[in-house]
Amino acid sequence: MPSKQYEYAIEAIKKHPQVFEALAEYDKTRKMPKTVYRERINLTIDGTLLKKFREYAQEKGMNMSRVIEKHIKEELGLK
Repeated sequence: MPSKQYEYAIEAIKKHPQVFEALAEYDKTRKMPKTVYRERINLTIDGTLLKKFREYAQEKGMNMSRVIEKHIKEELGLK
């Protein structure tokens, strides 16, 4: 019967395979690759809404992209 530590390790690999792939790459090259890549997208939204959102984010010291990512994750039930 596998130990709890073994089970935790297998679960971690399943949840975050990119981290373990990055560690394997580091082991080979001694350079740490990025584990998270961001992509640029184009959206069309109401100009007034965008202006208000930009001002709001600036006042609060927030990154607009991270706020949008957060809401997408919530919509998808990921966090």
